[in-house]
Order: sequence, then structure tokens, then C-alpha cells
Amino acid sequence: MKNINEHALIDGQSITIRPMQPADSHQEAAFVRNLSTQTKHYRFLGGVNELSSAELKRLCDIDGQHSMAFVATVETDGRETQIGVSRYAEGADEGVREMAVTIADAWQHKGLGRLLAIHLVDYARSHGVRQLYSVDLADNVAMRHLAHDLGMSVRPSADDPNQVIYSLSL
Repeated sequence: MKNINEHALIDGQSITIRPMQPADSHQEAAFVRNLSTQTKHYRFLGGVNELSSAELKRLCDIDGQHSMAFVATVETDGRETQIGVSRYAEGADEGVREMAVTIADAWQHKGLGRLLAIHLVDYARSHGVRQLYSVDLADNVAMRHLAHDLGMSVRPSADDPNQVIYSLSL
């Protein structure tokens, strides 16, 4: 997998979007740790404070085919700081991947989620993924807007009346 960095400008600040790497585990841990309680609740569908080392390894050790992740970073005081991530992981069916997009609270509602999601969708499409889906809490308004912007369909979850499933055929 090529390590290609792309750059964007959001609110006058230079953003780097690049594939996640195994060495990003400390950065990913800090990113999740610094999310608000509500953002963590929406991302993990429940209460999470810290990720275990096994979970960090799973999230950061991507293969580019069955799993993929893009991180958005900014340069802060000479250090790279993660401000967002879009990812997919292998689903139960071949060619189907579960996706998630998470944006640091200070960067929400600026178009970064859409930008990261589009990178993920384009990558998935070019790597033979047929469908992306996301399981989310029904009251997650930001995800509802993102799903609409991406053209995703929505249906209630059969397992939990508080959840919906968004899906996008590629």
C-alpha cells in the first residue's frame, strides 16, 4: 500500500490526510482519550474512556484490503496531532465493510468528516468493496447528515430500536 499524503485547507489551517500506520497507535489513543463523552458514545455506541492495547493494534494495523483507515492530522507545536479518522473493517459478507468516521470535537461541523468519508469511499470502490455500512445511534444527527450527503440509505436496526444502519452500494 502506497503511503500518499494529501493536503486540504480547513478554516485556514493545513490538514494532512494519509493512511493510518501501525506506528500511529499512541496518536490514536490520545485522539480517543481527548474526545468528548458524547463523541465517544456515538463512536463506540457506549461508554469508552481508553482503548486497550489490543484494540489499538486492531485499529491501527490495517492491511489496505480487508481493513483501511485514513487519519486527518494537523501540525501543532512541531508535532503531528490526529483530528479525525475514517475507517472500514471486514464485514460478515465478502465485499461488504463496516465503516466509521470520527472527528475531534473542535473540528466537527467544518466538512472534515465528509472529506475523510469521501477518501474512504473512493478507496473502497477502487479496491473491490461492493458495500459500506455503518451502525449508529438514531439520535446521532451529524452522522445522519453525513450519510445523507454521501447518498447512503437508512433502515432501523432489527437488533436495537435506538440504532440505525446506513449503507452505501459502491
